[in-house]
Amino acid sequence: MPSLFVIRGNDQGARFELELEALTVGRDSTNGIQLHDTEVSRRHAELRRNGRELTITDLGSSNGTFVNGHRIESHALASGDQLQVGSTLLLYTAPDEDSSRAAASRIDIIGPQTSGDSSRIVRSMRHDEGSSIFQSEASAAAESPWLARARSNLQIMYRTALAVSHTLDIDQLLGRIMELIFEWVEADRGCLMLIDAETKQLVPKVRRDRRPGESQDRLTISQTILDYVLEHNEGVLTSNAREDTRWNPAASILAQSIREAICVPMRGRYDVVGVIYIDTYLPPEQLIQSGRKQTRFTDEHLKLMIAIAHQAALAVEDTRHYSALVQAERLAAIGQTIAMLSHHIKNILQGIRGGSYLIDMGLSNHDENIIRKGWDIVEKNQGRISTLVMDMLTFSKDREPELSSANLNEVTADVVELMQTRAADFDATLTYEPALNMPTLTFDPEGLHRAILNIVTNAIDACDWQDDEEHPPARVTVRTEYDGPGHVARVVVEDTGRGIAPEDRERMFTLFMSKKGGRGTGLGLPVSNKILQEHGGRIVVDSTPGAGSRFTIELPAVHAEATVGPG
Repeated sequence: MPSLFVIRGNDQGARFELELEALTVGRDSTNGIQLHDTEVSRRHAELRRNGRELTITDLGSSNGTFVNGHRIESHALASGDQLQVGSTLLLYTAPDEDSSRAAASRIDIIGPQTSGDSSRIVRSMRHDEGSSIFQSEASAAAESPWLARARSNLQIMYRTALAVSHTLDIDQLLGRIMELIFEWVEADRGCLMLIDAETKQLVPKVRRDRRPGESQDRLTISQTILDYVLEHNEGVLTSNAREDTRWNPAASILAQSIREAICVPMRGRYDVVGVIYIDTYLPPEQLIQSGRKQTRFTDEHLKLMIAIAHQAALAVEDTRHYSALVQAERLAAIGQTIAMLSHHIKNILQGIRGGSYLIDMGLSNHDENIIRKGWDIVEKNQGRISTLVMDMLTFSKDREPELSSANLNEVTADVVELMQTRAADFDATLTYEPALNMPTLTFDPEGLHRAILNIVTNAIDACDWQDDEEHPPARVTVRTEYDGPGHVARVVVEDTGRGIAPEDRERMFTLFMSKKGGRGTGLGLPVSNKILQEHGGRIVVDSTPGAGSRFTIELPAVHAEATVGPG
């Protein structure tokens, strides 16, 4: 589905799917895409689909509509385009379905048993082994100066690419970029600045000095250089400002003790996100005494800095886009969670309201039987809301199991006893077969109790065959097993219920997926699976539609005597 992601602005993280043939973008609530941005007009632009082409047209807005930094009146969008309205920046994405289908139709993946597959692996190589191409000193000694310089520049760009690919934290990324620059360029001081999305001003993010212990002076950067770089979108190198015609006699660069400077724009795919500045520096008195005329920076350094700045800008853009996508997914997940919880709580409240009505009627008529019936309904729904809250807390909280010595037979027996009443309500027989050789183990008794309870509850609910007169006898069997040689303990829950369809089996541990209608929350199995994963265990499912299911809880059998306590 084509969509627009807000990657900058008040609505950052919002995602708008473009399902309609035409919709408008603006500040007013009547727009298909409403943006909470005071710089956006009430009806700012229109998106219209013509076949597979999506065109955006400005509707005479006050501040204009921009695509990839260029003001437009009407423009056909391509996937990856950045759309700016007011101070809001959106990313347009559209799947290329034709390309995917065409590629799939021309590619076959054959198995090892298929005739014609005679390929064999003759060499494999690790990532670090492949990168050693840049470290061959023996061959480098015989290279020409040009080839040696090319290899060196390629190594620099390779290490820069590695640096920007290993972190999604912008501050860490920028710090690493400055470290690499100081490894390759003989600069005394350096600074990396990003353009603030709101104020459009450069904000220093990283400063580095080659000799930080010798000087704590403030780094004064020439506004003249910054203005030139941003205005012309060019990198500059200056080695003698007084003879450079680009700087007028009053330029701020002349007032500093700067011998040489390089300043380059950080240009990403569509826009400049900041600048990188480095210089060589001597205090005035030392500069006069030294009288050095040699230069450290060359055109080669300028080219290298421009390439590094481009890599850094792409990484900054990718990190910002990723953060916006994560925010969009988080908002979508919150919305789904609220919707599902509201649905379940509404059903529970309806049950409580029905019970309360019976209690009120019983009190008016002095009928204790009606009061008792109403109270049973209220009590059952109180249990449902308590279960819902506990499941939500268990699923949402990352925690380590609270391990203690316990007997799995006893924990399982308590669940079976607790569920006998529910089984009777479904006319189901609930039996328990404990393992006679089960030792005392170390696990989280409360966590395992909850996991087993959820699975047994599901097994009983699956035996509801009210609309099928030829159903098998409703029976749920729970048993424990201990595999000493395999160091595994198991709880097996079998039922003669409806079974699980193959297409549902793949999604059964997905949050809020339930086949119980209003009776289920879709939390039980995800919670149980999470508890087992925290123990290093798993849940194995075997089911046949119409014949029942078997859920096997497996957890590592850690003996109590093998657990080392504190101290």
